[in-house]
Amino acid sequence: MTRAAGLPVSNAPNLIVFDSGLGGLTVHREVARALPQADCLYVADDAFFPYGGRDEDALIARVVELMGKLIAEHRPDLVVIACNTASTLVLPQLRARFAVPFVGTVPAIKPACAASATKRVSVLGTQATIAREYTKALIRDFANGVDVTLVGSARLAALAEAKLRGESVDDAAIAAEIAPCFIDAGGRRTDTVVLACTHYPLLLDRLTALAPWPVRFIDPAPAIARRARELMAVKASPHAGRAGRILFTSGRPPPPALMAALSGFGLGEVGPDASIEKLA
Repeated sequence: MTRAAGLPVSNAPNLIVFDSGLGGLTVHREVARALPQADCLYVADDAFFPYGGRDEDALIARVVELMGKLIAEHRPDLVVIACNTASTLVLPQLRARFAVPFVGTVPAIKPACAASATKRVSVLGTQATIAREYTKALIRDFANGVDVTLVGSARLAALAEAKLRGESVDDAAIAAEIAPCFIDAGGRRTDTVVLACTHYPLLLDRLTALAPWPVRFIDPAPAIARRARELMAVKASPHAGRAGRILFTSGRPPPPALMAALSGFGLGEVGPDASIEKLA
């Protein structure tokens, strides 16, 4: 494991939940419920958001370097990568370099295909996640005769962040992003939509209301939380049971509407960390 020898650890968390922005809050909420005794730090790499349009080599270098600093400073027992883009691209490098266990986030294609009654499933993700070979391999391995439609959204993650920050988000903009998910052909309609970006459950109420017919939206967060609970032997912590902490790599203070929303995701203390902020 990469650690700074003799580095003092202050308020060391049991685990880190990491995302490019605010989407991983949906995962943090479930992890906090599954591990209420854990001390958790949520890290939002908002200085590099969104990950979906980034050059792959640059993104790998960014996440590996940032993770090295986080692990050295905070010494977590477990890291949850609450981002499909980072998980499908960077997890192998992280696991090879660091001894701390990682839980990743990948499209829930296997359970979606197994549960679909109409055998018509859509996978809604960022354009980068949808285009990645990892996602296509999941379909080859687990579709089992189900028709899977890949839908890459250019705007939905940003719309989700805007909503959480208290900004107005037009229904028509959301509806346009999800419309390709709904296929009605050969007497079979899409009945399951995999949310292959952790930002999208932030809009779940709007997605449900704007769907042209009822479907099952699969949120990966509960499964991620179960896996984290399986892997993590929670140590006694003087900070256990308190609201989780959040760190923004940009150092920009969150707007008041976001501050008010954070408590709904099991978060309390908000503040940038100067040593991380310099990576931006």
